[in-house]
Amino acid sequence: IHFLSVNVIILVLLAVAFLIIIQRNLLNFSDFLQKENPGVILPFESELSPNLRLESVGKGEEIPIVITAAEERLGAVVAAMNSIYQNSKANVVFTIVTLNDTVGHLKVWLSKTKLKHVKYKIVIFQTKLLNGKQSKDPQAMEAAKPLTFARFYLPAYMPEAEKRITMDINLMNTLYETNLKPGHAAAFSDDCDSASAKGIIRGAGKQINYIGFLDFKKEAIKKMGMRASTCSFNPGVIIANLTEWKNQNITQQLEHWMERNTQEDLYSKTLAESIVTPPLLIVFYKRHSTIDPMWHIRHLGAGNRYSPQFVKVAKLLHWNGHYKPWGRTSSFSDVWDKWFIPDPTGKFHPVRKHAGDRQLD
Repeated sequence: IHFLSVNVIILVLLAVAFLIIIQRNLLNFSDFLQKENPGVILPFESELSPNLRLESVGKGEEIPIVITAAEERLGAVVAAMNSIYQNSKANVVFTIVTLNDTVGHLKVWLSKTKLKHVKYKIVIFQTKLLNGKQSKDPQAMEAAKPLTFARFYLPAYMPEAEKRITMDINLMNTLYETNLKPGHAAAFSDDCDSASAKGIIRGAGKQINYIGFLDFKKEAIKKMGMRASTCSFNPGVIIANLTEWKNQNITQQLEHWMERNTQEDLYSKTLAESIVTPPLLIVFYKRHSTIDPMWHIRHLGAGNRYSPQFVKVAKLLHWNGHYKPWGRTSSFSDVWDKWFIPDPTGKFHPVRKHAGDRQLD
């Protein structure tokens, strides 16, 4: 009996030890995920739409689109998603990156309108990732909203994806397949490729080349050997090869140059609102593919520079600049209105037109 009691005690101790080991391994695994995928929300913490939970791929290969959703611009997110959903026959799945305070409002807006049929995943962006990587200059901090930098952490939001599209919330319509060159982690729209970039950008001068974004008097920039006249690109739309992105440690490179800027003030003094662009220009200097310019017609928020006929045939519109279609004045706001779905909570409405003037779809 004494022998059996000893064996039982030993078995109990082994079981306890085993449980302790399992617990520690799980904790270590969780830490590993956080270190390897900073900003990632684990699957059981993500908010998935019913369509994404219940439906298989069915319609063919999924086309993942990442879009950021700030509370004050949720109407723009909804309009962009609605346009893509209505105009694309592809099996689109949205990854909506937002902040914790916005999730409830966003879920109501999506579930109470025709966007309830859209497949999406909501991911919370961890703002602590930006600690020590942003300038403390008040003007720079105002321009650098946390979600602006969410695109730097693309692999974290969908680790299993090979390729994805990310876009600003000022955009609508969808994008044809773009082939990236071997070894390239991303494709952008070059700022010298069309009339869309050759006007004056308010507060920034002609920001179509590298000297418009970087201070070439700084030693760190000189050492890079970049030509100041090199055509810049617009990161409002990014097509990313996530395998290359991870293999080349793109996120870590971008963070490095963000940190260097806080110490050495590397950005151009004429820089306007494009504070996210300089580190991308450095990391992807002559190492990116290009997007057909008709798939990224930009600067609609910088004044009226296009004809209605041109806008009608454009494949993707980007209202970057000071004037937004949900604000007081904007070019081609009627085009945006076509896809806007009023907020069922009544919190958001275009400044120039109250949402109550329209009926919910």
